[in-house]
Amino acid sequence: MKSNGHSSRERLQSIAHRVMLERGLEPDFPSAALNQVAMLRGPANADDTAGVRDLRDRLWCSIDNDDSRDLDQLTVGEKLPAGGVRLLIAIADVDALVPAGSPVDLHAYANTTSVYTAARIFPMLPERLSTDLTSLNEGEERLAVVVSIDLDARGKIGASDVYRGRVENRAKLAYGAVAAWLEGTGPLPEAAAAVPGLPENLKLQDRATQQLRTLRAASGALSLESIEARPVFDHDRLRDLEAQEKNRAKELIEDCMIAANGVTARFLDGHGYASLRRVVRVPKRWSRIVSLARGFGIELPDEPDHRALSRFLDARREADPEGFPEISLSVVKLLGSGEYAVDLPGEDPPGHFGLAVRDYAHSTAPNRRFPDLITQRLLKAAFLGAPSPYSVPDLEALARQCTKKEDDASKVERQVRKSAAALLLSDRIGQTFDAIVTGASEKGTWVRVFHPPVEGRLERGHEGLDVGDRLRVRLLDTDVERGFIDFARIDG
Repeated sequence: MKSNGHSSRERLQSIAHRVMLERGLEPDFPSAALNQVAMLRGPANADDTAGVRDLRDRLWCSIDNDDSRDLDQLTVGEKLPAGGVRLLIAIADVDALVPAGSPVDLHAYANTTSVYTAARIFPMLPERLSTDLTSLNEGEERLAVVVSIDLDARGKIGASDVYRGRVENRAKLAYGAVAAWLEGTGPLPEAAAAVPGLPENLKLQDRATQQLRTLRAASGALSLESIEARPVFDHDRLRDLEAQEKNRAKELIEDCMIAANGVTARFLDGHGYASLRRVVRVPKRWSRIVSLARGFGIELPDEPDHRALSRFLDARREADPEGFPEISLSVVKLLGSGEYAVDLPGEDPPGHFGLAVRDYAHSTAPNRRFPDLITQRLLKAAFLGAPSPYSVPDLEALARQCTKKEDDASKVERQVRKSAAALLLSDRIGQTFDAIVTGASEKGTWVRVFHPPVEGRLERGHEGLDVGDRLRVRLLDTDVERGFIDFARIDG
């Protein structure tokens, strides 16, 4: 392709750096933060071991992307009487090395999240922390915050607890390999085979989380499949964009994290602490979701109802598995984005519409998300019975900051994905594609084509279209620097 040479990665990295600055994010660490990390001698150790449980004998493992180096969570399962299971989720103790108000903390506050662009990751914390000293790396002892969740034989959550622990990752595993083994399409990963008892423990975790998922579905949790395009490089040349799909290992970790975030929220509420919650309020464009469902012969209630929407989505997945991602994408767009809000003890939080849960506090990725680090500090205060490190006005300001900066980061990631897509399509001007409308407002109409999975603006022929409509489009132009991809509708 003419404009996609061996400097693809460098070009996209330069675009990402520029766009972060334009969005008010900090792509580079200040010298004070780097100096703070350089002074660290090693991983955190508990000066006072009281209250820190030694859990290093458990069969902990991490399951993440193949190339992930910032490991925030470990999981392990334990059998309980009468067919029950105890799930343990260990979360990296980042606060132990990142004191509030320190230079590293101030930088984390400025961005509030790691930014994952097509050619480069801009981590929230310096890599010596996030991929080493505060990462739950294989074969390394680390301090962690541990969430304990007891499930009965049907997967219903019973007793739960949160406490500090000392853990060791026995095996670093990847989603794809674990999923293939669980689904019977691939061999047991070597790292898991090398740890006696770990294969059986993975199956125990899988069974327990499948039960958790089934119960959440019965409560109306939405089973959505967002289409995320991941760049594929041949050295530094962008070769393709591949759609990322869910698999059983991703679901295992997702269900553990949802359960852990719920337990964390209830723990803080029960101990009288205000906390940050991740909320997705009722959809603002519910009427359009009703219209989409009606097009398939399904009548949804006039008022938002996550159980009814869940039943519709399940029916479409069963009726048309290949076409389901299109419907799912439309619903994702119409649900709208989440936000952070403060929950006061004893009050009724807004909840998370998509997950059909009342209590949901981000707590499981403190290397990557600032709200999780805030939650970790609140938990530590609760362990000690100490006053909250944050006043309610502090938390309200943090909620606004985290919502805004996460939105800015999402826009950066989206713009760089579009730049990558524009680069990939730059020699395909004039070609035609099947597409679906993903956005329609006064600002314009956007469509996503399926092969490759990229999104662009519909410059001509947008009259009468709305989210979820199918159409045929022709590629008019691309602008790599601005991430613009322009399409025109083809009549008929």
